[in-house]
Amino acid sequence: MYFRRKSVEDLIQENTKVWACKNESCKGWIRDNFSFEYVPTCHQCLSPMISSLKMLPIISNSNKDMKSLHKGRLIS
Repeated sequence: MYFRRKSVEDLIQENTKVWACKNESCKGWIRDNFSFEYVPTCHQCLSPMISSLKMLPIISNSNKDMKSLHKGRLIS
C-alpha cells in the first residue's frame, strides 16, 4: 500500500526584524516583537545581540508592547 503524505500549504513570509547573536559560534536569534528588552542579550551564550532582518513566516503577537512588561510577571 502507498500512503501519500499530505501536502503542506505554503506559509506567507515577510522580512521580519530580529535580534541575532553577535557571537559567530552561536546561532541564537529572537523576533523583535517577542523580545522583552530594547537591546536583548542572547539566552544561550549571554553575548550581546545585533538587529537584522530575516525572512520568516508571519506570526501575530497579541501583546503589542512586550518591552514595557516587567520580567517575571505573568502575561495575560
